[in-house]
Parts: sequence; structure tokens; C-alpha cells
Amino acid sequence: MAHKTSAVADEPIDVLFALQPKFNLTDLAGPLEVLTTALHDPQDPTSKAFEVTIAAGEPKVLSEQGVMVGSQISWKEAHERLDEFDVVVIIGGGTEDVLKQKTEPLDLITAYSEIQKNDPTRERTLLSICTGSLLLAQQGILSGLSATTHPDFITKFEILCSQAATRDLTERTDVVEDARYVVNNLRFDLGDEDENPYIRRKSDDRRPSNARKGSMSLKGSGRRESIARRAAMRLGGLRVITSGGVAAGMDAALYLVSVMVSEETAVEVARVMQLTWTKGIVVDGLDV
Repeated sequence: MAHKTSAVADEPIDVLFALQPKFNLTDLAGPLEVLTTALHDPQDPTSKAFEVTIAAGEPKVLSEQGVMVGSQISWKEAHERLDEFDVVVIIGGGTEDVLKQKTEPLDLITAYSEIQKNDPTRERTLLSICTGSLLLAQQGILSGLSATTHPDFITKFEILCSQAATRDLTERTDVVEDARYVVNNLRFDLGDEDENPYIRRKSDDRRPSNARKGSMSLKGSGRRESIARRAAMRLGGLRVITSGGVAAGMDAALYLVSVMVSEETAVEVARVMQLTWTKGIVVDGLDV
């Protein structure tokens, strides 16, 4: 695979979905449908914007809905190939067992973040769907970041984030309860806040409102990234996105399409899927 400094070129963006036993089927299927529907060229059905690989501990994994899904690579191969992927997606379902038994994809999450810290020249994204964010919290990935999860698991999420901060002697996580998804380590200029309503800064005392939500496309911004500035960001500039429950996961996937392909492509995917894209929160936009 050719080395890519950014995944916004007109080539497939490589995505790894990590499946633990009893994963939530819609947490997988919803974002998967969004990503595989996106095209670099709307006039060319072969110009798929994303190429998906599924990793798991066994060749077939049973979802909590009772449906078997086949994996393409093992955890071992996923670790070996981890630096190939532009995006890693951690989904909900079965997370309690993962946390109790300290099993994958916990080590995969940590390894992916370490790859970005060691090689900030590459654009990478870690996306969690629903309770998948609990696994990010356990691994200390969310230290100093803002994050969300399914509303029914907010208390559990806050406890895990707090325990990780105490264990690792790191900053606490800003847990956001009222967002469809939360984006950290945005890597291009969103403009001044007076000009653009899509930034929520940590310096804001007030809670975010619907008027302060949205996204923009890096491809459409015409800006060039600074590797030095990216390296200075948390986790080496790893973009970390956490989402709420199943439908919110599709909103987060649409956001990912908007920043890695184009805003127009995300809108088209939403139209094809007959989705109403409810936008989330972008934290601390930076001109890098």
C-alpha cells in the first residue's frame, strides 16, 4: 500500500471495523452503509470513497441480535496491518465483557493511537459508535478530550473516564451529554467563530446549542495541513470522534464522509439513504 499523508486524495480511504462478540448489528450496518455508499465521483459508481475491512477474533462473530457476520482478518493480522488504515471504527455491543475480560479491541485501540503519535505525517481517525466509546475511555484515549456515548451509559462512561484519568495521572474528559457526536482534533481552519457556527471551544462556559453544530470539508477548504502543528496536537493529531446510539453513529459516519471526501458527498449519501443528517459538535477547530 502506498504511503498516504492524507486520505483526501481520490483513492479509497481504508477503514477497519473491529467486531467483538455480541456487537450491535446496527452499530456496524448503519455506518458501514454510509461509508460504502460514498463515491469520490458521483458520476462513477466504481469510484468508491471507502474500502472496508472487518477484523475479529474468529472467522464468524455473533451479534447481540443473533446474526453471524464474517470477518476478513484476525486480531493478529489487524495489528500487523494497523498502519495501513486511515480510519478505525469501534462499535458498541458486548462492551461489558470486553471491559471485564480486558480483551480486544482494547489493545487495538491503544496500538492505533500509538501509531499516530509516532507518525503524525499521516491523517488517521478513530471513530466509536454508541458504547464503543467506553472502550476508548478504558484505554485513556479520551484524556483531555470531549466525548459522548449513548445517553443510557453516560454515568458508566463518566466513571470510566474518571478512573482512567486517575490511573494515568492525565486530564479528565469533558463528557458531553447532548450531542449526536463529538469531534476532536479537527485539522483545518473553520474560520472565526463569528463567521462559522460549527466550533465549540472548551473555553466556552455555556453548553452547546443546536445553533453551534455542523461540519465542513477539508477537501473544500483548499488548505494544506501542517505536519508540525498536527504533531503538537493530542495523540499526534489523531482525529477522535465519539457518537451516541445507533442512529447517531450514522450521523457521525456522514460527518466523516464530509471531511474526508466532501460535504456534497455526505449530503448525497444522506439523500440516497433517506436520512436526516443531525449534526454534532466539533471541538477547537485549528488552522493547521
